[in-house]
Amino acid sequence: MIVANDSEFLLVSGSGDVIEPEQDVLAIGSGGNYAKAAALALLRTENNLSAKEIVAEALKIAGDIDIYSNYNHVIEEV
Repeated sequence: MIVANDSEFLLVSGSGDVIEPEQDVLAIGSGGNYAKAAALALLRTENNLSAKEIVAEALKIAGDIDIYSNYNHVIEEV
């Protein structure tokens, strides 16, 4: 589970461990590693995508790669 407030975001593991991200991206689920890789790549480009646009594109790329991911996503902004 990913938890966030206005200044930080953290990953809470299944055993209750609280993990701080090493980079500015967290991802969970079956396609999480693919989505994380895509998001990191998009962050390193020269375009000025919003956080929501980066998430949407990363999830689309993860869906293209991972057979257990799909294209039905709900992106919530805080």
